[in-house]
Amino acid sequence: MVARQTDMRPTGCLILMLYNKLPIPNTYCMKKLSGILGACLIAAGTFSSFGFAAETKSPALTEGCKSAYLMDFDSGECVYKENEHARMPIASVCKVMTLTLCFDAVERGELSLDEEVEVSSNAAGMGGSQIFLESGYSYPLSQLVKSIVVCSANDSCVAVAERVSGSEEQFVADMNDKAEELGLSDTLFANCTGLPKDTQYSCAADVAVMFSNLIRHDEYFNFSKIWLEDFEHGNGRTTSMTNTNKLVRSYNGCDGGKTGFTGEAGYCLASTAKKENMRLVSVVLGADTSEHRFKSASRLFDYGFANYKNKIILDKTVTLNDNFAVRGGKKRDFAVLPADDCYMFCKKNDSPEATFNIVSSDVKAPVEKGQKVGCIEVYKDGVLYKTVDVVAAESVKKASYGDRIKEVADGWSL
Repeated sequence: MVARQTDMRPTGCLILMLYNKLPIPNTYCMKKLSGILGACLIAAGTFSSFGFAAETKSPALTEGCKSAYLMDFDSGECVYKENEHARMPIASVCKVMTLTLCFDAVERGELSLDEEVEVSSNAAGMGGSQIFLESGYSYPLSQLVKSIVVCSANDSCVAVAERVSGSEEQFVADMNDKAEELGLSDTLFANCTGLPKDTQYSCAADVAVMFSNLIRHDEYFNFSKIWLEDFEHGNGRTTSMTNTNKLVRSYNGCDGGKTGFTGEAGYCLASTAKKENMRLVSVVLGADTSEHRFKSASRLFDYGFANYKNKIILDKTVTLNDNFAVRGGKKRDFAVLPADDCYMFCKKNDSPEATFNIVSSDVKAPVEKGQKVGCIEVYKDGVLYKTVDVVAAESVKKASYGDRIKEVADGWSL
């Protein structure tokens, strides 16, 4: 790995160089900026030191809730918290992990959303919220997942669990393994549905992490925005599904969520909303009424969107100012791009200092466009904030024997 360093100051000259891709003195590493990152075209602005205050505001943002948590999806930064580590039952919100394991298995290629899943008598016999599956019948996995997301179907949960892990018991063990992998130290699962059972609990902070992990699967949003739809059983029978997350209709920007309710857990909700380039995740647990859980989640979103911002500091469509070197190619260097956009989340009136370190690999030709060739370490106030891959913006062919002879001859002619 090769890292190179330059100290960059945010002057008008630097901005001009960024726009016109003129050479910048020295090479790269820890380029200090105030609102402009030397790697890409950034809107003017400044950052400075800040801390993500998670103090409870007065009056409290929630109403009638036992605990709450609000965080930025992209960075994981906490915005607001109330009793966030208090262990309590979360009812059907535990289906967030059930869905996560299903989408993980699809991503690994172990099952397909198009495949047919046969429903066991155990699954069909589940009580509580259900879609009334027929024992012995087969349903597309996508339909079972849809019924879990939209109307919290317990029978579909068990059918999916049995397909993914062979049995609900093994699936629950896998749920707890995933919780450990995600660092959820205040979470323990005893079933895949959230029906009351001893030794099953989580907390608002853990649920926020769990739900954020789920919504990284883009397929989730194919189901989460559905408001009303009929579930086809294949024998002429249908069951009407209505989304239990009322915010998908009542809150502008909300496009996903998972509700839960039992007498023991109270009214619970994990939800997400996006406005412009900022996505927030909110969790409210133990609300005394359904109205209070939705009202509290809306207040949390309102507070987050009103007081925080996401500043773009890396644009995946803009090449870095410095090319990467390549060995054995028809060219000596090539243009590179950040693989993804990178945003810095902060309070609207704060200005954290953004610095970054570009690390290039030892690149040998041939190079394919889009190939990973290094990374950019982004720092916020001197602390590592995020690492973004760097990819080739163009292809470089391997030099032929004739190319090498010509290169030597050109060197002699100098």
